[in-house]
Amino acid sequence: MAKQRSRPTRRRDRKGGPGGGRRKSCPYCRDKVEFVDYKDISTLRKFISDRGKIRSRRITGACRRHQNQIATAVKRARELALLPYVGADTRDDRGRDRER
Repeated sequence: MAKQRSRPTRRRDRKGGPGGGRRKSCPYCRDKVEFVDYKDISTLRKFISDRGKIRSRRITGACRRHQNQIATAVKRARELALLPYVGADTRDDRGRDRER
């Protein structure tokens, strides 16, 4: 009879490491807001990166419904020049990336 190798058992600890912890609750659901207002620029700025990109649900903690409304509101605000399409310029005069 052949000897069977014993494999070390792997345990997945959900507490430690990256990705652990509780999921953020949606700020709009928490405040019981029905619709996201495109004119509320200070709130919309929280959902935009410094480069001007719309942040994902994973980062912001918004629910699916409100994330879609946030994306639409940001696009409307950009169209009406309330929000910039791009963030601050990170290039120098010659077109090269500046040191951060």
